[in-house]
Amino acid sequence: MNTMLHLGLGSFHRAHQAVYLHELIKRGDASWTLAGGNTRPDMADTIAALAAQGGAYTLETISPAGEHRYERITAIRQVIPYTPDLAGLIAVGASAATRIVSFTVTEAGYYLDAKNRLDPASFPDLAADIERARQGRPGGTIYAALTAILRARMRSGAGKLTLLNCDNLRHNGDRSRSGLLQFVELIGDTALREWIEANTTSPNAMVDRITPRPTPDVRERVKAATGVDDPAALMGESFIQWVIEDRFAAGRPAWEKVGVEMVASVDPYEEAKIRLLNATHSCIAWAGTLAGFLYIHEGTHDAEIRKLAFDYVTDDTIPCLLPSPIDLAAYRDTVLDRFGNPAIRDTNQRVAMDGYSKIPGFIAPTIRERLAKNQPVASVAMLPALFLAYLQRWHRGAIPYTYQDQAMDPAAAHAICEAADPVAAFAADKVLYGPLAGDARWVAALRTASARVADFVARRGA
Repeated sequence: MNTMLHLGLGSFHRAHQAVYLHELIKRGDASWTLAGGNTRPDMADTIAALAAQGGAYTLETISPAGEHRYERITAIRQVIPYTPDLAGLIAVGASAATRIVSFTVTEAGYYLDAKNRLDPASFPDLAADIERARQGRPGGTIYAALTAILRARMRSGAGKLTLLNCDNLRHNGDRSRSGLLQFVELIGDTALREWIEANTTSPNAMVDRITPRPTPDVRERVKAATGVDDPAALMGESFIQWVIEDRFAAGRPAWEKVGVEMVASVDPYEEAKIRLLNATHSCIAWAGTLAGFLYIHEGTHDAEIRKLAFDYVTDDTIPCLLPSPIDLAAYRDTVLDRFGNPAIRDTNQRVAMDGYSKIPGFIAPTIRERLAKNQPVASVAMLPALFLAYLQRWHRGAIPYTYQDQAMDPAAAHAICEAADPVAAFAADKVLYGPLAGDARWVAALRTASARVADFVARRGA
């Protein structure tokens, strides 16, 4: 039996990667199993519920047409309880039976700047984990956890391993591998660096399934439909996609039998997802919050907000991605249909978070590429302009929920909002725009877009 160890037993993993392995097992291929746990002491109630249920849980999926389906997912066979020394995770990761270590991390959780460099000076938790790792102790950041696991694996002689990202970071395998090797370099472990380079691979991958944070009504619907009272129940949309570069160091499940796309390069799929889906999602969340909506589907069904998202994709983004193996116009329309699913009840709060990672990752590339060809950026400029208006409302304490942003320096963000010319200050932010920061063409485009957003807020603002 081969094991895939997953770090981060959150909703997305349980509605996505675990489902694919579950489907494979249902087809009679039980050669792989999942183990998982968290590197930080979060989600304690969910982890305890999963442990009590032997790793099993109920997944509710809902289509845009309102079709509800329920399935008991049983691919996770070992739930590893959190301990500060990560002993359980390290033991499984160092086992010869474990061939893949996968992980789901937010963009900001990789601590990489625009040039893919680790920046410990800006992140106290990363700096603290570097010091712990120098002393041979584990930590909660992804790099510290992987370092502890890989050190133990190297010592045990357990053999080669694939490190598999299951998240939205662009070029996630390449970039996380760079971050990990930088971390190992910073702690001065030359032997480990050489071992990682010789014994591991890090395929890039693209994942997609909208999975809101579970609410109590999910548990109630699951109980009503199945008779099972499941505190670990969760809900996701019916759509699901996984595209992976087929570069595995020690074998992999036969995922292609259950719909996973195994490819030589994930780039065109990744770019389409990040720019057409992720950026559009943020657009609707920021605009929807400004208009007083709580949920993504409300903004998606609002004609004015939907047009902002549609124009961003059609006018400026699709031209950047052509030619493509994907029908981008059809993909755009599918994305908007998915976002309009009222049953998902995905919150603007969840999607609006981490703007300081999402603008440089999802939106700025389109701006740069359009300006490099002296093409207009009026439609894409609306997204940062919406975020600036959103940020100004956050600055005034007027966002109706807690805004979370790991990459944001709150003092710098407040300073932008307090500047004599907030648009110019925002356009000059190097964290958001890198080499584009302060470009006169960008400042002018953002100024025009901000005027449009101000009109939108005056008419629609809540």
